Amino acid sequence: MKQELERIRDYISHHRQDMLRLWEELVNTESGPQQKEGVEMVIGILRREMAVSGIQSQVLPMGKAGSLLIGSWGELGDRPPFLLIGHTDTVFAPGAAQETPFRIDPEGRAHGPGCLDMKGGLVIALYAAKALAAIGWRGRPLKFILAGDEETMHMSSGAKQAMADEMAGAVAAFNFETGYPDGQVVIGRMGGGIAQIEISGVAAHSGLAPEKGRSAILEAARIVMELEALNDIPRGKLINCGLIQGGLGENTIPDACTINIGYRFPSEAIDREISQAINAAVNRHFVEGTQIRRIQKMHIDCMETTPGVSQLYEHLCQTALACELEPPQALRVNGGSDSSIAVSAGIPTVCGMGVRGEFNHTDQEYAQVESLFERCLLAACAIRRLDW
Repeated sequence: MKQELERIRDYISHHRQDMLRLWEELVNTESGPQQKEGVEMVIGILRREMAVSGIQSQVLPMGKAGSLLIGSWGELGDRPPFLLIGHTDTVFAPGAAQETPFRIDPEGRAHGPGCLDMKGGLVIALYAAKALAAIGWRGRPLKFILAGDEETMHMSSGAKQAMADEMAGAVAAFNFETGYPDGQVVIGRMGGGIAQIEISGVAAHSGLAPEKGRSAILEAARIVMELEALNDIPRGKLINCGLIQGGLGENTIPDACTINIGYRFPSEAIDREISQAINAAVNRHFVEGTQIRRIQKMHIDCMETTPGVSQLYEHLCQTALACELEPPQALRVNGGSDSSIAVSAGIPTVCGMGVRGEFNHTDQEYAQVESLFERCLLAACAIRRLDW
């Protein structure tokens, strides 16, 4: 085993320049939210690299959104595959790469739109598989699942369900999302959503005929009080009625009011609590004659720290020691990722396995160049050593 880990290290060491060239090519290929053609170009680059190493690939179109790229190495029917998860899109506007193309500064930091989130992670995932193939390892199949619209939370595509279908039956997964400056990896993420409540009442002159009115705002006030009273911050349960719109003026009993609710949760159980509370509030009435309905605008699953997630994290730490690397600390964070899809499907997942850096989603985004090679070594060796 130790000899194989050293061969993986040697492979990565001998391909440093190849990895850097691919990183540069991916960063300079723009793939922002309005650049579906750019996402498809990134997918084309990755498919080219996969083909060289015998990784079979297919593209699942997602309509107006960027496509889903699936890569398979090894015989998928033999043993449950190990998943390598990521995304090919970024958050940046067209022209960002022309203004600030990929570069490496004298301090060993890479710059450029998406260098951290998550073009560097794509290079790590691909070369981890390449390294394993190069040493002749055939222990289990590997499967790449790379979304083209993660940054828009799959709101205009069916990628979420397609990814869940492709993930089914896997043994474990690494998500090569943004790594953290001090080397931490992510073992838990908050879920969240946006719900809109629309209340319809009856308008009336507040002075001449108040008895004819049915105040939508008064009904909304009851709902806000009920829901906000359920907040339990120590448990990670947050219901924020953050935007209310309604009414015409002081002399009119309002016939319409809208409440926009943002909510967060660390577990599926608390997610259900919040959803049931919103539904209960919608199904009750304080003001007779009003009508209330809930519209779900968005929902992101949480990434729970399941026993399987903890086990995979411990395996990662033991692998780091075997590779003479510093074991990564564990983080639970608020931001979402596609790791939640895998964990919800019962697949142990460690997230944040990408390059280390800071300030993703801004023009100050940077990544530590050496972490590209360290994380590739760690990922490849952890997959090799997994004996579940």
